[in-house]
Amino acid sequence: MLSGDQKLVERCLRGDDAAWETIIRFHGKSIYNLSYRFTNRKEDAEDLTQEILLRVYRNLKSYRSEAGSLKNWILRVARNLLVDHYRKQRRLPQSTGSEELETMNIRDETAPDPQRTVERLEAARFLMDGIQSLSLELKEAVILRDLEGMAYHEMSDLLDVPEGTVKSRINRGRVELTKLLIKRRAMKESQDKP
Repeated sequence: MLSGDQKLVERCLRGDDAAWETIIRFHGKSIYNLSYRFTNRKEDAEDLTQEILLRVYRNLKSYRSEAGSLKNWILRVARNLLVDHYRKQRRLPQSTGSEELETMNIRDETAPDPQRTVERLEAARFLMDGIQSLSLELKEAVILRDLEGMAYHEMSDLLDVPEGTVKSRINRGRVELTKLLIKRRAMKESQDKP
């Protein structure tokens, strides 16, 4: 008997556009969110989401429900592409901060306190810049657990490592991120002093 995921994939492979749209509707947003968290750039996340969805579509015939859920299979495809992208980007000069945060209009007239809005945006950018500074293994663990809310066993399946390794990477990532943020905060405060 075929699983629901396998039936959906089989329908896609037979050319059923509604089945493909179902996959996009259920998984497209999480792919975009994961891409954005890895890149910290809206345009890159959009491009990567399209590239990931294209790769998923081209490789649907390799999905096997007995190996795990369609969600985890799609996230594994996304992870592989994001790791490739990350490695390419590490070789190129990096700009600092998120273009989206730099270009967005931060004055929200409906917000009760514009100063708090600015502070929240600065804190978010500070945190994302810190996450971008982590090694790939640690960055991946922190993003998947703390930002995407993925369970340990799901991460273990996705990353193809034991659960203990997942927990260790999460812990090391959090510790390293804390150290980075404390160091950056101290540097910023020393620069802000007259």
